[in-house]
Amino acid sequence: MHTIAPTRHTSPHWAGALLSAALLSLSLGLLPGAAAAQTRELPDFTELVERSAPSVVNIRTSERVRAPAGTPEMDEQMLEFLRRFGIPMPNQRRGAPRDEEQPQRRGLGSGFVLSADGLVMTNAHVVDGADEVWVTLTDKREFKAKIIGADALTDVALVKIEATGLPVLKIGEVGRLKVGEWVLAIGSPFGFDSTVTAGIVSAKARDTGDLVPFIQTDVAINPGNSGGPLLNMRGEVVGINSQIYSRSGGFMGISFAIPIDEAVRVADQLRASGRVIRGRIGVEPVDISKDVAEAIGLGKPQGALAQRVLEGSPAEKAGVEGGDVILKFDGKAVEKASDLRRLVGAVKPGSKVAMQVFRRGAYKDLSVVVGEREDDNNAQRRPSEPAAKPAPALLGLTVAEPSEAQKRELKPRGGVRVEAVEGAAARAGVREGDLIIAVDNTAITDLKQFQSLLAKLDKSKTISLLVRRGKADNFLLLQPAR
Repeated sequence: MHTIAPTRHTSPHWAGALLSAALLSLSLGLLPGAAAAQTRELPDFTELVERSAPSVVNIRTSERVRAPAGTPEMDEQMLEFLRRFGIPMPNQRRGAPRDEEQPQRRGLGSGFVLSADGLVMTNAHVVDGADEVWVTLTDKREFKAKIIGADALTDVALVKIEATGLPVLKIGEVGRLKVGEWVLAIGSPFGFDSTVTAGIVSAKARDTGDLVPFIQTDVAINPGNSGGPLLNMRGEVVGINSQIYSRSGGFMGISFAIPIDEAVRVADQLRASGRVIRGRIGVEPVDISKDVAEAIGLGKPQGALAQRVLEGSPAEKAGVEGGDVILKFDGKAVEKASDLRRLVGAVKPGSKVAMQVFRRGAYKDLSVVVGEREDDNNAQRRPSEPAAKPAPALLGLTVAEPSEAQKRELKPRGGVRVEAVEGAAARAGVREGDLIIAVDNTAITDLKQFQSLLAKLDKSKTISLLVRRGKADNFLLLQPAR
């Protein structure tokens, strides 16, 4: 072993030269030892990237911006005045040029191929509210995608493109992932396609208050990376990059990924039914402090304290009481409140599950029949199918049944309420909140009859709508497309 130790007889000039030589030898691997060994162990990502990158896609979305109800109308002379002097014109529902495109919000994200026949996994927030979703492959082929389903609670979405023979990423085992292990992300930050960043796993099962126990990493993640894969050194997907912790909006060294095992469970349900069904027992759980645990004889802070048991809930029927500490559910230990929420949510509604509680110094075994989490009906909806609203009908109209108050005002006539408007209907002057009470002199009785009537109309001819706005009824004419 060579050692370099400067003495009092060595001049600063020669000492500096010797130090430089030592550093050069170290960088070239000429000096044996721990430092050289560590240098040789640094990972080479090139083969991994070449193998995995073709399975990562860019996702582009667009959402039509609908002008709010009550936007002031302008006549043609005023619009021409504004155009001539370069004054920005507000969104108009009437009087705007017919060939003028409606403004759109655009978004970017990432995803990866889940099956060779075109299933692509991404984040729910990437496709949330999108009217159109486009998927671009690394070979520059672009496909319009269909949203199969999205789950807001886990931020997982599944989209489908019409393609075959696509390269598929292998699914890894999250249980084998270790803190300190090298991981890699591929995505489209700020729209830069196929960008590769690397780092290590900083923590596992990170509880951020969401339903998901996140994988925390220091891999650089920025806007546009969302939905892309987090890969281990074997090229397997271990997570979906989803969130960052930031005070500036940019990457600050902390990023979070959805564990792939949880994402796959969600994707399987989305593929089967377009939504995710979760269990519910009707308990509002909170963590238990060390002081409370000692005071009640539990010993250490563990379990989920049932702060409230909802009336008529499965938990109440099973005998759970407020103040109980739930320690086990379905044979699994409950360390904190978030554990209970995740365990209950993973159980199929209707299942009978054993649970253990600690009550007034004693352990008690109970059995509960798990119900369905009702508040997920809105969170699980497909982004392209708004809750409580039918899909956009013909001619740019999205309508719904009137409110009870509006129904009372419409008596004895029926009608439908305009929820959103675009295209030909917007050009005719129809607004959100309008009530359509007749189409081509046919009275509207309900939503189903309106949709049936509209589907049978000749779209090449002018269509008359009798519209109630406030307390006034007016006729508006939908002109055929030119």
